[in-house]
Amino acid sequence: MVSHTTVERAQRLKQLHAQYKPLVLPTVWDVWSARTAVASGFPALTVGSHPLADSRGADDNEGQTFEEVLAAVKPIIAAVDVPVSVDLEAGYGQKPADLVAGLIEVGGVGLNIEDTVHSDGGRVRSTQEHASYVAGLRTAADDAGVPVWVNGRTDLFMHAQDASAVLDEAIERLRALEEAGADSLYPVGIQDDDGLLTAVIGAVTVPVNATAHPVRHDLERFRRLGVGRITYGPLMQFAMADTMKDMLKRWAP
Repeated sequence: MVSHTTVERAQRLKQLHAQYKPLVLPTVWDVWSARTAVASGFPALTVGSHPLADSRGADDNEGQTFEEVLAAVKPIIAAVDVPVSVDLEAGYGQKPADLVAGLIEVGGVGLNIEDTVHSDGGRVRSTQEHASYVAGLRTAADDAGVPVWVNGRTDLFMHAQDASAVLDEAIERLRALEEAGADSLYPVGIQDDDGLLTAVIGAVTVPVNATAHPVRHDLERFRRLGVGRITYGPLMQFAMADTMKDMLKRWAP
């Protein structure tokens, strides 16, 4: 049976996306980083696959099993009283219903799903295949009675030598994900290109997620462009590592 708390947190995450433009979701990787972000005033969080893997000595790109990821995120979710979304990469070879069931079981109320299938040689799903997977996630969440927030990601821009050359294809894919039931869309790799971001945002009706560096990027710029959601990917962990190294340099032998 799904807990009442999980349903309430899922509803709250949906409300937050409507309330904040953009909604900033600090990307955390353990109990400490999650509690620190909440103490800083953030009303929701996301767990990133890359920083989570780094914190556990594992590889990103599905270097952990789904069961290992669930075991790692469960104490993070339990340690805070805010909604938590989880980056589930390409789904770890799971059927959509099993992916959603596992997420809900540990209290997660949102997920990120990408189209690069690392467990299958790093191939990129076709538009229809990725949309079908997202549709399966939407159906599974609805059947479970939990309005899980689905962030549909595409890596087309990131894989292209010329990101602008794949704009039309990426928009077609993002629109298909929206139609399939994605609540927000995540075109990775264009956070520094105002033109591409503007084109994508103007082509869809749900919030668009951008990756931000917490020190180098400007929140007001993303707001001005119309970005609806911001996550940090591994960049907050990288920034903290840089700061830590600077602090420790004078102590090193």
